[in-house]
Amino acid sequence: MHDDARRAWVAQALQRIDADARRSADTHLIALALPEAPGVTLYLKDESTHPSGSLKHRLARSLFLYGLCNGLIVPGTTIVEASSGSTAISEACFAQLLGLPFVAVVPQGTAARKLEEIAFHGGRCVEVPAPRVYAEAEALAAACGGHYMDQFTHAERATDWRGNNNIAESLFNQLALEPHPLPRWIVVGAGTGGTSATIGRYIRYKRGALATTRLAVVDPEHSVFFDAFVQRRRDVSSPLRGRIEGIGRPRVEPSFVPTVIDRLLRVPDALSFAAALDLSARLGRRVGPSTGTNFVGALHLAREMAARGEAGSIVTLICDAGERYHDTLYAPGWVEAQGLDGAAQVQDSASVPAP
Repeated sequence: MHDDARRAWVAQALQRIDADARRSADTHLIALALPEAPGVTLYLKDESTHPSGSLKHRLARSLFLYGLCNGLIVPGTTIVEASSGSTAISEACFAQLLGLPFVAVVPQGTAARKLEEIAFHGGRCVEVPAPRVYAEAEALAAACGGHYMDQFTHAERATDWRGNNNIAESLFNQLALEPHPLPRWIVVGAGTGGTSATIGRYIRYKRGALATTRLAVVDPEHSVFFDAFVQRRRDVSSPLRGRIEGIGRPRVEPSFVPTVIDRLLRVPDALSFAAALDLSARLGRRVGPSTGTNFVGALHLAREMAARGEAGSIVTLICDAGERYHDTLYAPGWVEAQGLDGAAQVQDSASVPAP
């Protein structure tokens, strides 16, 4: 394909992605009263309503725009990604939109429903042991002359953190008419680290929010982000695979930016799963385990505010819907079989200042 035709294809691809964004109304911001924290309102930004069903729709859009505008994605390019599921689903959706082949390299044991959704959008899955997903994805892309999206490296740089309807700008706009429009805390998990980097940078960029709003990141068991934050190191690693899909990593990913985070909360897996079930009951609809992790962190901070007699708001995310976990969290007896029905306590870095 000659250069003019290639440029025309890229221009058309960019237009299709922009059209997808225009067709997708902004995600809802749901207000939830907390009886256990009088005076504090929790807002849940429902990212499960994106066309591909999760928060990762935003990341996938940004990664495709980044690849197209950098000349890395051209007609016929095979898109390859290393993912535990949700990013791959969203990227498969965009690859299908552009007529490009897509291959997801996923850890063995990824939820069957997620693999089915990748296939539904025309993607192909390659399951490998968890420690090999990065290398296998990179090698596969090199072997077929494709493009390795590498979400873990490019997430923080592909998203325009200054605005352009990113998740931070969106939620602050939606809060504008609320009783407490500047939240005391925004609580998110970290997988790539791209969402926390975007929100943390935006808070600082919008200087009015800086005076009152803080960013808290919740980290599940076996993930290294908590230890990396506390120890101020990037060389921390773990041989263990986490059970909360979509957040937590065995290494400190390049897109994780600890300097924009105010607080890290370590959340036991048992509490994350229990909180997902609790929040599902409060909302009357199912949410995924990573949303449960977010809810644990938000409740912990809300109780602290209430204990100090503070009123205000906290924002967190519904990352994806619970239907993707029909054969795990919502399967009868699964929680008990995993030994996750015991009591657990949140351990946090309350005494550790931001680096």
